[in-house]
Amino acid sequence: MNLKKLLAASLSMIAIAACSEQQELPNVLTKEAIKVSDGRLTPEIMLRMGRVSDPQLSPDGSKILYGVTYTSIEQNRSVRQLCIANADGSGSRIITAFEKSANNARWSADGKEIYFLQGGQIFVMDADGGNIRQVSEGIDAGVNEFCFSPDFSHIMYISEVKGCTKPTDVYPDLEKSTGRIINGLMYRHWDCFVENIPHTFVSKVESKGGKTSIGPGFDILEGAPYELPTLPFGGLEQLSWSPDGKSIAYSCRKLTGKDYAFSTNTDIYLWDLEKHSHLNLTEGMMGYDTDPVWSPDGKYIAWISMERAGFEADKQRLFIIDPKTMVKKELSADYKYNVASPVWRRDGKAIYFNSLVNALQGIFVTDLEGGITRITPADCWYDFETVTEQADGDLICTNHSMARPNEIVKVSLKDGSFSQITDENGDILAQLGQEKCEERWLTTVDNKKMHAWVIYPPDFDPAKKYPGMLFCTGGPQGTLSQSWSTRWNYKLMAHQGYVVILPNRRGTTAFGQEWCDQISGDYCGLNMQDYLVAARTLKNEPYIDKIGASGASYGGYSIYYLAGIHGNVFDALLSHAGIFNEESMWYNTEEMWFPNWDNGGGGNGAPWDVEKNPVARRHYTQGSPHTLVTKWHTPIMVTHGELDYRVPVDQGMSAFNAAQMMGVPSQMLLFPDENHWILKPQNAVHWQRAFFDWFDKWLR
Repeated sequence: MNLKKLLAASLSMIAIAACSEQQELPNVLTKEAIKVSDGRLTPEIMLRMGRVSDPQLSPDGSKILYGVTYTSIEQNRSVRQLCIANADGSGSRIITAFEKSANNARWSADGKEIYFLQGGQIFVMDADGGNIRQVSEGIDAGVNEFCFSPDFSHIMYISEVKGCTKPTDVYPDLEKSTGRIINGLMYRHWDCFVENIPHTFVSKVESKGGKTSIGPGFDILEGAPYELPTLPFGGLEQLSWSPDGKSIAYSCRKLTGKDYAFSTNTDIYLWDLEKHSHLNLTEGMMGYDTDPVWSPDGKYIAWISMERAGFEADKQRLFIIDPKTMVKKELSADYKYNVASPVWRRDGKAIYFNSLVNALQGIFVTDLEGGITRITPADCWYDFETVTEQADGDLICTNHSMARPNEIVKVSLKDGSFSQITDENGDILAQLGQEKCEERWLTTVDNKKMHAWVIYPPDFDPAKKYPGMLFCTGGPQGTLSQSWSTRWNYKLMAHQGYVVILPNRRGTTAFGQEWCDQISGDYCGLNMQDYLVAARTLKNEPYIDKIGASGASYGGYSIYYLAGIHGNVFDALLSHAGIFNEESMWYNTEEMWFPNWDNGGGGNGAPWDVEKNPVARRHYTQGSPHTLVTKWHTPIMVTHGELDYRVPVDQGMSAFNAAQMMGVPSQMLLFPDENHWILKPQNAVHWQRAFFDWFDKWLR
C-alpha cells in the first residue's frame, strides 16, 4: 500500500535483544502483557492487539521475516517492529526496538542482512537486528517503497515528484503564499490535495568500502505527469522486475485532468532498463489492468484485468502474455469469481491466486490452460491473503477471521489445511469469551438466496433478550467475509452484547458478476429490500428485542436511505462517511468514473443526464436519501472525517442538519484530522465508545 506521508528526518533507533530492556524505553512500543478482566473484548484491547503483516521467507527457506504493529492509546501512535521466526513457527522473536515504524523489510541475497524502510530512507541491519546503518544517500524527497532486482544490482523505489503549479512558479516573490493554482480535475484525492505524485525510480546498487550504497535513481516516467504507482493505494505490487533484471513490467494510467477523473484505463507497460523504452502490452484493453507479475523463467507476465471501461468493480480476470510474441491468454474465462494477488509457482507452470467465493477468501491455483483448483477448503472459515511458496512445496501466507486478527500460517498443498506459525495474540484471545458465528441463506423479495453471517455474544442464551445490529457494507461492491478490522469489528460488537447480522446483499462481489452488477443504477432498489429482509429476519427471532443498523460510505448511504423507508423496523441508526445528497456528491467527489458508472447503470450518470437516461433520472430523483428526510423519525447518529474527499464532510453535516430540522433525535461526531476512515488510536477509541454509547441508549 502506498505510504503517502513519510517523515523527512532520519530517526533515532536503538536495537536491543532482551524484551525486559525494551520495556524500559518509554518511546519504544513493543509487545506487552494485556489483562482481560471479564472475558470481554473492548475497543482498548482490540486496538492494542499486535497486527501481523508482510511475511518474507529467507533465501534458504529456514526463517520468516515479518512485522508486528503495536499501538499505544496513551501516546496516540503505533510502531511497527520487525520479527523473525523459524519456518516451522519456533523461535519467534522481536529483533528491533524502534521508536518509529520499520516497513518494507526484505532479506539480502545471502540471508545475512535485512533491508528496511524507516523515515523515508532505506536502512540495512544484520539478520539479528544489530549493526544498523543507512544505505540511501541523496534521495531528498524520501522513499515510499523499494524492491531490489533479482541479482541485487539495481533497486527500484517509489518517491514523490511535484504534481502541481506552486505560487512561486508564477510569482517568484510570493514565497509565503499558500494559494493553490488548479487547472484541471483530480486536484485532490482521498485525503489530500495532489501537490505531489508518486514516481518510480531505478538506481544502481553500489558498494563503498564493502558497504551498500544507494543514490538517486532514474525516473522511469522521465518527469511525465502520470502516477506510478496509481493513487491513492497503489504500491510496488504494480511493478515487477523481470528475472534477468533487464526490464520492469508496470501498471499505469497515462492520463491527466478530466480524462484521468473519468477513466479506469490503466495499462501494463514494459520498460527496458537499457533503452529506457516503454511498450504497452495491453493496448485496446480499456478497463483496469493491474498487478503484473513475471514468471520465474521470464517467458510470461501475468496480470489482473477488468474488461469494461469506467467500471471499477468489473470481474477481475487473470491473463498471461508472452511479451516477445504479444500473444495473450485469459486463464479465468470459465471461472465465475474474481481473481486477486497472482503469484507464480516456482516451476513457472502454474499461478496461485486469492479469490472471494461465497463470502470466504481462499487460495486457488491454475495451470497455464486455465484449469483452476481450490487449495483451501470451501468450509474453512478464514480469509487467506497473498501467498509465498515454501521450499518444501507448501505455502506461507497470512489469514484471519472474525474471531482473530492476522497470523502467519503454513498451508498444505495436499489437503489445504493450515498450521499457525505465529500466535501474536493467542494470550489475549485465550482470556476472551467465545462468540458464535453461523452463516444463513435468506430468501429475498424476488426469491433469490442471499448469504448472511450472524454472530452471537459469548454465553448466548436464546431465552434472554438481546439488542440486534444490522451492518451495511460499503463499496457498494464489497463483500462481508471472514474479515478482521479495527474499525468495524463484529467480534467487538458481539462482546458488547449485540447479535450481529451481516447480509451480503446485491452488489457484493463473492457471488458472481451478475449479483455484483445488479446494484449499479439501483441503489434504492433490491439491495435496500435485501437489508430489510435481513433485519426483519433477525428482529423476528424471539431473543431479539430492539434492532439498530450501522454502516460506512455506501453503507452510510444505506443508513440514510433506510431511515426514510424502513417504517418501524429499526430503533436506532448510525452512518459514518455516508452519501446523503447524490447531486451534491457528484459535484464534490474526486474519482468521477465511479458515480458516472453507478449513477447511470453503466455510464452517463451525471445530473445533467437525467433527461436522456431514465436510470440516472431515477437515481437522482428517487435514489438520493435527502429526498426522504420528511419521513425520518428514527434516532440517528452521524460521524465523518473532515479530510474525507471521497465522500466529503458536507454530506454528513447536511444529513445531521436535516435530522435536526425534522426534529429527529440525532448526534454528530466529526474528526478534523481523519479521512474516510478513523485511524488515529485515540480517535478510534473515541469513535467506538460513541458508537456503543449511542446504540446502548436507544436499544437497551
